[in-house]
Amino acid sequence: MTRTNDTKAAPRLSFLPVPDEAQVPEAVRKLWTKAEANIGFVPNVFRAQAVNGEQFLAWWNYFNLLLNKEGFLSNAERELVAVVVSAANRCVYCAVSHGAALRVYSGDPLGADAVAVNWRQADLTERERTLCEYAEKLTLRPAEVTEADLTPLRAAGLGDHQIMELVQVIGMFNLTNRVSSALGFVPNAEYYSQGR
Repeated sequence: MTRTNDTKAAPRLSFLPVPDEAQVPEAVRKLWTKAEANIGFVPNVFRAQAVNGEQFLAWWNYFNLLLNKEGFLSNAERELVAVVVSAANRCVYCAVSHGAALRVYSGDPLGADAVAVNWRQADLTERERTLCEYAEKLTLRPAEVTEADLTPLRAAGLGDHQIMELVQVIGMFNLTNRVSSALGFVPNAEYYSQGR
């Protein structure tokens, strides 16, 4: 696909106008500054969701707890689930941004790219395949999920805390995918080269 740049206008990050620093609460500005210092840029999802600053901060606190703190699943497992859910939902922003994180945490850029397109084509462990199967089913066919779906998770070595975290991560990404897709969030260019 060839692109031409006929205009010098900044690319649109969302279907809604994105607020600037003067329009957001101080806590949002601090988070943007911290992101810039830690990763070198402010994720567009931080800017686009700040239309409702306090709601964005509530989302971020839970997201941060699930994805960026030590948990019951490994960072690579949580990002694997994030990518599977995002690919199933066809969420461009999350598939690209969490595909980058999966490349970093897994150390396997080719495998992470395969997961983003079709996890069944990726070279995964049996445990990883079990996580992917469950994440995809809960995302695409939630009404079909039963207690029996926990059996393969337990057979793969997941305990109650890991299962709960898995379900929470899947739920978080279904929420975030819908917000990102509904409002046309555009991934930062930096994500495309991370972990390669």
